[in-house]
Amino acid sequence: MAAWSDELTVGELRHRKLLDQDLVLFRDEQGRAHALHDRCPHRFAPLHLGNCTAAGTIQCKYHGLEFDSEGRCVHNPHGTGTIPRNAHVRRYPLVERHGIVWAWFGDPDAADPDSIPDYGRADPATAWVARRYLHVKANYVLETDNILDLSHIQYLHPSTLGTAAVSQARTEVVLDGETVWCRREIPAEIPSPFLARNFGLVPGEPADRWLDVRWDAASSLLLLVSMSAAGEGRDRGRTIAIPHIFTPETRTTTHYWFASAFSRADGDDGQARAEAHVEGLLQPFATEDMPMLEAQQSRMGDADFWSLRPVLMATDAAAVRARRLLDARIQRDRESPERRA
Repeated sequence: MAAWSDELTVGELRHRKLLDQDLVLFRDEQGRAHALHDRCPHRFAPLHLGNCTAAGTIQCKYHGLEFDSEGRCVHNPHGTGTIPRNAHVRRYPLVERHGIVWAWFGDPDAADPDSIPDYGRADPATAWVARRYLHVKANYVLETDNILDLSHIQYLHPSTLGTAAVSQARTEVVLDGETVWCRREIPAEIPSPFLARNFGLVPGEPADRWLDVRWDAASSLLLLVSMSAAGEGRDRGRTIAIPHIFTPETRTTTHYWFASAFSRADGDDGQARAEAHVEGLLQPFATEDMPMLEAQQSRMGDADFWSLRPVLMATDAAAVRARRLLDARIQRDRESPERRA
Protein backbone atom coordinates (compact mmCIF):
# COMPACT_ATOMS: atom_id res chain seq x y z
CA MET A 1 0.00 0.00 0.00
CA ALA A 2 1.20 3.50 -0.87
CA ALA A 3 -1.69 5.69 0.33
CA TRP A 4 -5.38 6.05 0.93
CA SER A 5 -6.99 7.40 -2.24
CA ASP A 6 -8.00 10.62 -0.52
CA GLU A 7 -4.38 11.35 0.42
CA LEU A 8 -3.67 12.25 -3.21
CA THR A 9 -5.09 15.44 -4.73
CA VAL A 10 -4.78 16.83 -8.26
CA GLY A 11 -2.11 19.52 -8.36
CA GLU A 12 -0.29 18.36 -5.20
CA LEU A 13 2.90 16.33 -4.82
CA ARG A 14 3.30 13.93 -1.88
CA HIS A 15 6.57 12.37 -0.77
CA ARG A 16 6.54 8.92 0.78
CA LYS A 17 9.37 6.51 1.51
CA LEU A 18 8.37 2.89 0.87
CA LEU A 19 10.74 -0.10 1.05
CA ASP A 20 13.69 2.28 1.56
CA GLN A 21 12.84 4.06 -1.70
CA ASP A 22 11.70 7.67 -1.98
CA LEU A 23 8.60 8.17 -4.13
CA VAL A 24 6.68 11.22 -5.24
CA LEU A 25 2.94 10.50 -5.56
CA PHE A 26 0.55 12.70 -7.53
CA ARG A 27 -2.61 12.80 -9.65
CA ASP A 28 -2.77 14.05 -13.22
CA GLU A 29 -5.49 16.37 -14.48
CA GLN A 30 -7.72 13.36 -15.19
CA GLY A 31 -7.39 12.23 -11.57
CA ARG A 32 -5.19 9.21 -12.30
CA ALA A 33 -2.62 8.40 -9.60
CA HIS A 34 1.08 8.09 -10.47
CA ALA A 35 4.34 7.43 -8.66
CA LEU A 36 7.90 8.32 -9.66
CA HIS A 37 11.26 8.02 -7.96
CA ASP A 38 11.60 11.20 -5.94
CA ARG A 39 14.94 12.32 -7.38
CA CYS A 40 15.71 14.47 -10.38
CA PRO A 41 18.43 12.82 -12.51
CA HIS A 42 20.13 16.20 -13.08
CA ARG A 43 21.33 17.25 -9.61
CA PHE A 44 19.29 14.84 -7.53
CA ALA A 45 16.85 17.34 -6.06
CA PRO A 46 13.67 15.84 -4.54
CA LEU A 47 10.92 16.18 -7.13
CA HIS A 48 8.21 16.52 -4.49
CA LEU A 49 9.63 19.97 -3.72
CA GLY A 50 8.70 21.05 -7.24
CA ASN A 51 5.40 21.91 -8.90
CA CYS A 52 2.62 20.27 -10.87
CA THR A 53 2.23 22.14 -14.15
CA ALA A 54 -0.94 22.81 -16.11
CA ALA A 55 0.29 20.23 -18.62
CA GLY A 56 0.26 17.53 -15.95
CA THR A 57 4.05 17.30 -15.59
CA ILE A 58 6.28 17.64 -12.54
CA GLN A 59 8.65 20.60 -12.72
CA CYS A 60 11.85 20.23 -10.72
CA LYS A 61 12.23 23.13 -8.31
CA TYR A 62 15.99 23.36 -8.83
CA HIS A 63 16.50 23.86 -12.59
CA GLY A 64 13.04 23.52 -14.11
CA LEU A 65 13.27 20.18 -15.92
CA GLU A 66 9.81 18.69 -16.41
CA PHE A 67 8.84 15.02 -16.25
CA ASP A 68 5.64 13.34 -17.39
CA SER A 69 3.76 10.59 -15.57
CA GLU A 70 5.93 7.95 -17.27
CA GLY A 71 9.06 9.55 -15.83
CA ARG A 72 10.28 10.92 -19.17
CA CYS A 73 11.83 14.38 -19.30
CA VAL A 74 9.62 16.32 -21.69
CA HIS A 75 10.93 19.85 -21.23
CA ASN A 76 14.39 21.39 -20.77
CA PRO A 77 14.15 25.18 -20.39
CA HIS A 78 17.88 25.73 -20.91
CA GLY A 79 19.94 26.39 -24.07
CA THR A 80 18.51 24.75 -27.17
CA GLY A 81 16.08 22.71 -25.08
CA THR A 82 17.71 19.43 -26.04
CA ILE A 83 16.67 16.71 -23.64
CA PRO A 84 19.60 14.58 -22.40
CA ARG A 85 19.31 10.91 -23.28
CA ASN A 86 19.38 9.73 -19.66
CA ALA A 87 16.94 12.33 -18.37
CA HIS A 88 14.30 9.96 -17.08
CA VAL A 89 12.97 8.90 -13.69
CA ARG A 90 11.86 5.44 -12.60
CA ARG A 91 8.10 4.95 -12.68
CA TYR A 92 6.28 2.66 -10.24
CA PRO A 93 3.03 1.08 -11.50
CA LEU A 94 0.01 1.97 -9.35
CA VAL A 95 -3.43 0.41 -9.04
CA GLU A 96 -6.26 2.15 -7.22
CA ARG A 97 -8.91 -0.13 -5.76
CA HIS A 98 -11.44 0.09 -2.90
CA GLY A 99 -10.10 3.51 -1.92
CA ILE A 100 -6.51 2.26 -1.62
CA VAL A 101 -3.49 3.07 -3.81
CA TRP A 102 -1.19 0.08 -4.35
CA ALA A 103 2.38 0.37 -5.70
CA TRP A 104 4.44 -2.28 -7.48
CA PHE A 105 8.23 -2.31 -6.92
CA GLY A 106 9.29 -5.21 -9.13
CA ASP A 107 9.55 -5.65 -12.90
CA PRO A 108 6.70 -3.57 -14.35
CA ASP A 109 5.86 -6.38 -16.78
CA ALA A 110 5.31 -8.73 -13.85
CA ALA A 111 2.82 -6.49 -12.04
CA ASP A 112 -0.36 -8.50 -11.40
CA PRO A 113 -3.37 -6.53 -10.13
CA ASP A 114 -5.16 -9.81 -9.38
CA SER A 115 -2.69 -10.41 -6.54
CA ILE A 116 -3.97 -7.38 -4.63
CA PRO A 117 -5.94 -8.50 -1.52
CA ASP A 118 -9.68 -7.87 -1.54
CA TYR A 119 -10.80 -4.95 0.61
CA GLY A 120 -14.29 -4.69 -0.86
CA ARG A 121 -15.75 -4.73 2.67
CA ALA A 122 -14.07 -1.34 3.21
CA ASP A 123 -14.83 0.27 -0.15
CA PRO A 124 -16.34 3.78 0.31
CA ALA A 125 -18.61 3.04 -2.64
CA THR A 126 -20.46 0.38 -0.65
CA ALA A 127 -19.62 1.04 3.00
CA TRP A 128 -19.32 3.87 5.51
CA VAL A 129 -15.55 4.17 5.93
CA ALA A 130 -13.36 6.27 8.23
CA ARG A 131 -9.56 6.10 7.84
CA ARG A 132 -6.49 6.83 9.91
CA TYR A 133 -2.69 6.58 9.62
CA LEU A 134 0.20 6.05 12.05
CA HIS A 135 3.95 6.06 11.56
CA VAL A 136 5.50 3.34 13.73
CA LYS A 137 9.18 2.91 14.62
CA ALA A 138 9.09 -0.88 14.41
CA ASN A 139 9.51 -3.60 11.79
CA TYR A 140 6.40 -4.35 9.75
CA VAL A 141 6.30 -8.05 10.69
CA LEU A 142 6.06 -7.15 14.37
CA GLU A 143 2.94 -5.23 13.33
CA THR A 144 1.39 -8.22 11.59
CA ASP A 145 2.21 -10.42 14.61
CA ASN A 146 0.29 -7.95 16.76
CA ILE A 147 -2.92 -8.26 14.73
CA LEU A 148 -2.70 -12.00 14.12
CA ASP A 149 -2.45 -12.67 17.86
CA LEU A 150 -5.27 -10.68 19.45
CA SER A 151 -4.88 -12.43 22.80
CA HIS A 152 -2.91 -9.32 23.79
CA ILE A 153 -6.04 -7.13 23.91
CA GLN A 154 -6.96 -8.53 27.35
CA TYR A 155 -3.75 -7.09 28.80
CA LEU A 156 -2.72 -4.19 26.59
CA HIS A 157 -6.22 -2.74 26.00
CA PRO A 158 -8.24 -3.69 29.11
CA SER A 159 -10.45 -0.58 29.13
CA THR A 160 -11.40 -0.54 25.44
CA LEU A 161 -10.90 -3.69 23.36
CA GLY A 162 -10.14 -6.39 25.90
CA THR A 163 -12.07 -8.26 28.59
CA ALA A 164 -11.22 -10.97 31.10
CA ALA A 165 -12.85 -13.53 28.78
CA VAL A 166 -10.39 -13.11 25.88
CA SER A 167 -7.95 -15.74 27.14
CA GLN A 168 -10.77 -18.31 27.12
CA ALA A 169 -11.57 -17.78 23.43
CA ARG A 170 -12.01 -20.66 21.04
CA THR A 171 -9.38 -20.18 18.31
CA GLU A 172 -8.59 -21.84 15.01
CA VAL A 173 -6.02 -21.12 12.30
CA VAL A 174 -6.96 -21.89 8.71
CA LEU A 175 -4.67 -21.81 5.68
CA ASP A 176 -6.35 -20.94 2.37
CA GLY A 177 -3.61 -21.20 -0.25
CA GLU A 178 -1.10 -18.65 1.05
CA THR A 179 -3.73 -16.69 2.95
CA VAL A 180 -3.81 -17.21 6.72
CA TRP A 181 -7.03 -16.87 8.72
CA CYS A 182 -7.10 -16.69 12.51
CA ARG A 183 -10.65 -17.09 13.84
CA ARG A 184 -11.35 -16.34 17.47
CA GLU A 185 -14.72 -16.71 19.25
CA ILE A 186 -15.26 -15.23 22.71
CA PRO A 187 -18.57 -16.36 24.24
CA ALA A 188 -20.55 -14.58 26.94
CA GLU A 189 -18.16 -11.74 27.77
CA ILE A 190 -19.16 -8.42 29.33
CA PRO A 191 -18.02 -5.89 26.71
CA SER A 192 -16.40 -2.60 27.58
CA PRO A 193 -18.54 0.54 27.18
CA PHE A 194 -16.61 1.28 23.97
CA LEU A 195 -17.51 -2.10 22.47
CA ALA A 196 -21.12 -2.05 23.66
CA ARG A 197 -21.67 1.42 22.20
CA ASN A 198 -20.19 0.65 18.80
CA PHE A 199 -21.95 -2.69 18.39
CA GLY A 200 -25.34 -1.47 19.57
CA LEU A 201 -25.40 -3.67 22.68
CA VAL A 202 -26.93 -3.15 26.11
CA PRO A 203 -24.15 -2.02 28.48
CA GLY A 204 -23.30 -4.57 31.15
CA GLU A 205 -25.11 -7.43 29.40
CA PRO A 206 -23.19 -10.51 28.15
CA ALA A 207 -22.31 -10.68 24.48
CA ASP A 208 -20.64 -13.07 22.06
CA ARG A 209 -17.74 -11.77 19.96
CA TRP A 210 -16.04 -13.09 16.84
CA LEU A 211 -12.63 -11.85 15.68
CA ASP A 212 -11.61 -13.10 12.22
CA VAL A 213 -8.22 -11.92 10.95
CA ARG A 214 -7.11 -12.46 7.35
CA TRP A 215 -3.42 -12.14 6.44
CA ASP A 216 -2.01 -11.85 2.91
CA ALA A 217 1.69 -11.48 2.21
CA ALA A 218 3.50 -9.43 2.87
CA SER A 219 1.57 -7.42 5.46
CA SER A 220 -2.03 -6.80 4.41
CA LEU A 221 -4.61 -7.76 7.03
CA LEU A 222 -8.36 -7.48 7.37
CA LEU A 223 -10.09 -7.88 10.73
CA LEU A 224 -13.80 -8.69 10.80
CA VAL A 225 -15.28 -8.10 14.24
CA SER A 226 -18.83 -9.24 15.00
CA MET A 227 -20.76 -8.92 18.25
CA SER A 228 -24.27 -9.88 19.28
CA ALA A 229 -26.17 -10.36 22.50
CA ALA A 230 -25.09 -13.65 24.06
CA GLY A 231 -26.75 -16.65 22.43
CA GLU A 232 -28.39 -14.74 19.57
CA GLY A 233 -25.88 -15.78 16.89
CA ARG A 234 -23.46 -13.85 14.73
CA ASP A 235 -26.02 -13.05 12.04
CA ARG A 236 -28.15 -11.13 14.56
CA GLY A 237 -25.28 -8.83 15.50
CA ARG A 238 -23.24 -6.10 13.83
CA THR A 239 -19.98 -6.62 11.93
CA ILE A 240 -17.29 -3.97 11.53
CA ALA A 241 -14.56 -4.47 8.91
CA ILE A 242 -11.19 -3.09 10.01
CA PRO A 243 -8.34 -3.08 7.47
CA HIS A 244 -4.86 -3.12 9.00
CA ILE A 245 -2.31 -2.55 6.24
CA PHE A 246 1.41 -2.17 6.86
CA THR A 247 4.11 -1.11 4.40
CA PRO A 248 7.78 -0.99 5.41
CA GLU A 249 9.30 2.46 5.24
CA THR A 250 12.66 1.03 6.31
CA ARG A 251 13.66 -2.17 8.11
CA THR A 252 12.70 -0.62 11.43
CA THR A 253 9.93 1.86 10.54
CA THR A 254 6.47 1.18 9.14
CA HIS A 255 3.53 2.97 7.56
CA TYR A 256 0.34 1.81 9.25
CA TRP A 257 -3.03 2.45 7.61
CA PHE A 258 -6.22 1.35 9.34
CA ALA A 259 -9.93 2.05 8.94
CA SER A 260 -13.39 1.28 10.27
CA ALA A 261 -16.03 0.23 7.77
CA PHE A 262 -19.74 -0.12 8.53
CA SER A 263 -22.22 -1.67 6.15
CA ARG A 264 -24.49 0.90 4.53
CA ALA A 265 -27.36 -1.39 5.46
CA ASP A 266 -26.74 -0.46 9.11
CA GLY A 267 -28.34 2.98 8.66
CA ASP A 268 -27.75 6.48 7.34
CA ASP A 269 -25.72 7.50 10.40
CA GLY A 270 -23.03 4.98 9.48
CA GLN A 271 -20.42 7.57 8.54
CA ALA A 272 -20.65 9.27 11.92
CA ARG A 273 -20.46 5.89 13.66
CA ALA A 274 -17.46 4.85 11.56
CA GLU A 275 -15.67 8.10 12.46
CA ALA A 276 -16.43 7.63 16.15
CA HIS A 277 -15.25 4.02 16.06
CA VAL A 278 -11.96 4.65 14.26
CA GLU A 279 -11.24 7.63 16.50
CA GLY A 280 -11.83 5.35 19.47
CA LEU A 281 -9.37 2.82 18.00
CA LEU A 282 -6.75 5.52 17.50
CA GLN A 283 -6.30 5.93 21.25
CA PRO A 284 -5.29 2.31 22.08
CA PHE A 285 -3.41 1.90 18.80
CA ALA A 286 -1.34 5.07 19.27
CA THR A 287 -0.88 5.05 23.05
CA GLU A 288 -0.73 1.31 23.81
CA ASP A 289 0.13 -0.77 20.72
CA MET A 290 2.60 1.64 19.17
CA PRO A 291 4.75 2.21 22.28
CA MET A 292 4.85 -1.54 22.91
CA LEU A 293 5.91 -2.36 19.34
CA GLU A 294 8.53 0.37 19.35
CA ALA A 295 9.86 -0.94 22.67
CA GLN A 296 10.03 -4.46 21.19
CA GLN A 297 11.99 -3.11 18.24
CA SER A 298 14.36 -1.29 20.58
CA ARG A 299 15.07 -4.47 22.53
CA MET A 300 15.54 -6.54 19.36
CA GLY A 301 17.84 -4.03 17.69
CA ASP A 302 19.14 -5.33 14.37
CA ALA A 303 18.85 -9.00 15.35
CA ASP A 304 16.87 -11.40 13.19
CA PHE A 305 13.61 -12.44 14.88
CA TRP A 306 14.31 -16.18 14.81
CA SER A 307 17.93 -15.74 15.94
CA LEU A 308 16.58 -14.52 19.28
CA ARG A 309 14.88 -17.91 19.77
CA PRO A 310 11.45 -16.59 20.82
CA VAL A 311 9.41 -18.72 23.22
CA LEU A 312 6.29 -19.84 21.33
CA MET A 313 2.81 -20.38 22.74
CA ALA A 314 -0.46 -21.66 21.31
CA THR A 315 -1.61 -18.09 20.67
CA ASP A 316 1.33 -17.60 18.28
CA ALA A 317 0.07 -20.18 15.76
CA ALA A 318 -1.29 -17.76 13.16
CA ALA A 319 1.60 -15.30 13.43
CA VAL A 320 4.17 -18.10 13.12
CA ARG A 321 2.35 -19.55 10.11
CA ALA A 322 2.37 -16.14 8.41
CA ARG A 323 6.04 -15.58 9.22
CA ARG A 324 6.97 -18.98 7.76
CA LEU A 325 5.04 -18.27 4.57
CA LEU A 326 6.61 -14.84 4.25
CA ASP A 327 10.12 -16.20 4.87
CA ALA A 328 9.57 -18.84 2.18
CA ARG A 329 8.39 -16.26 -0.35
CA ILE A 330 11.37 -14.02 0.35
CA GLN A 331 13.71 -16.99 -0.06
CA ARG A 332 12.07 -17.96 -3.38
CA ASP A 333 12.50 -14.41 -4.60
CA ARG A 334 16.19 -14.39 -3.65
CA GLU A 335 16.72 -17.63 -5.52
CA SER A 336 14.78 -16.64 -8.65
CA PRO A 337 16.69 -16.59 -11.98
CA GLU A 338 15.83 -12.91 -12.42
CA ARG A 339 17.52 -12.02 -9.14
CA ARG A 340 20.60 -14.16 -9.91
CA ALA A 341 20.88 -12.47 -13.32
